[in-house]
Amino acid sequence: MAEEKIDNNIKKNPETDKKAEEKIDNNIKKNPETDKKAEEVKKIMPKGPASAPAKEQQDEMFEKVLKINRTSKVTKGGKKIGFSALVVVGDRKGNVGYGFGKANEVADAIKKGLNDARKTMFSVTLKGSTIPHEVIGVYGAGRVLLKPAGEGTGVIAGGATRAMCDAAGIRDVLTKCLGSNNPFNIVKATATGFKDLKDTNEVRNLVSKPADSE
Repeated sequence: MAEEKIDNNIKKNPETDKKAEEKIDNNIKKNPETDKKAEEVKKIMPKGPASAPAKEQQDEMFEKVLKINRTSKVTKGGKKIGFSALVVVGDRKGNVGYGFGKANEVADAIKKGLNDARKTMFSVTLKGSTIPHEVIGVYGAGRVLLKPAGEGTGVIAGGATRAMCDAAGIRDVLTKCLGSNNPFNIVKATATGFKDLKDTNEVRNLVSKPADSE
């Protein structure tokens, strides 16, 4: 008798039972492949500023994914989907690099981009927390103006240029994009601008040498 009462109580509300079963089915029917990809991307992506102390962040390498493109190629067998990733890497101490990776999955494309960025790192001439002089970086249709700024100004930049400045350790700078808004061109134009920066002492020595020789 006790078992029959329990069964009757359970079977009273069939609607709630159906809703509970639907919720369980929805949780079970989640795509495990997408969950795995999301976990891989989270492992590769850099941690945000709130996740680690400021001292540890300064010691760690700066890594940021700027752009992820999805590509598709139509073949006889169907569509082949691929991904490309633009990545910026730096040590916040005057060394910065950028890389581009292609793969069939997002995680693999980011890994290739990070490896490429580490291989192409170069040094940037700094003057305290800013750059020594004004410069315009040009690459293709992209043109980026970089101006030195006083302490406390911050990085007045957006998107790709800000990522490059943060990776190089520049804390005070004024920038303006004068040409294309394509992040690939902006990153490369910013890199050429960084490479054209020269120390004031080096410039003085170069200028003074011909006068002394005469």
